[in-house]
Amino acid sequence: MKRITFVKSGLDVSAALEEPIAGTDAAPDHDGRGAGVGDPFKLNYAPHLGMFRHHAGPDPVDQLNFMADEGFRAFEDNEMRDRPVEVQERLASAMASRGIRMGVFVAHKIYWQEPNLASGDADWREEFLNSIRQSVDVAIRVNATWMTVVPGFVALQRDVGYQTANVVESLRRAADILEPYGLVMVLEPLNPRDHPGLFLKKISQAYEICKAVDSPACKILDDLYHQQVTEGNLIPNIDAAWDEIAYFQLGDNPGRAEPTTGEINFLNVFKHIHGKGYAGIIGMEHGNSTQDRIGERLVIDAYRSVDAF
Repeated sequence: MKRITFVKSGLDVSAALEEPIAGTDAAPDHDGRGAGVGDPFKLNYAPHLGMFRHHAGPDPVDQLNFMADEGFRAFEDNEMRDRPVEVQERLASAMASRGIRMGVFVAHKIYWQEPNLASGDADWREEFLNSIRQSVDVAIRVNATWMTVVPGFVALQRDVGYQTANVVESLRRAADILEPYGLVMVLEPLNPRDHPGLFLKKISQAYEICKAVDSPACKILDDLYHQQVTEGNLIPNIDAAWDEIAYFQLGDNPGRAEPTTGEINFLNVFKHIHGKGYAGIIGMEHGNSTQDRIGERLVIDAYRSVDAF
């Protein structure tokens, strides 16, 4: 499965890993490693596969080594669930050896034009729960704690109250599966401009649902890009929903590229959550503003600038 957020913006990570890299013969520039000069960042920013392929080459382990050498201490992979087991095991081994924490992967197939969890349909619900059961195995294999859940499209013929109740019931059953393993599904509200018709849109809505599910296995993924588009007020909403937020992602707006390319003051946002004691992962779920080696270095430099608080 390919997340539509990447497909729509031309950021198909799997395809990027398979394409030749101009001027490098698809080979890393220094034994699969980065420059080796990157001090660890203050926060756990998590790149994804393909983000530094022009420097590190197409091999995922070489890319992980590059990330570690540049100071990144986390990694996320939306498509981890659908990768071959041998690839999952290689990535898990590399993360363990380099001290990299595994971030989110997408836990289930997301139906972008169908009323999935909001409908209350028993078959939809069972398909979702089976995916959660399968994702437990993946999480254990790659030492992950968090997995992304998107409830899907609105059920147009049902009042929003009934839809919410249906989503809550499905998530309660999923939480029963995840709790014994200490795993957490994180609900991601997506903006209605890029993803019209989806049920979950706002942080306040996700907060309401998490309070209703009432489980440590059901929390919020606050994607700062989506929430800037949807409602702004990033810091006030972070504070209001703080006890239910378990994970952050980001991209600047407009453009959904690295920090400093758009309007969001990430220096202040990151300083704020660091001051609140956040020790979790911040997923770099965005593209590079420039698609070459220079652009990859610009991404790293951008994170250095917004981490300088």
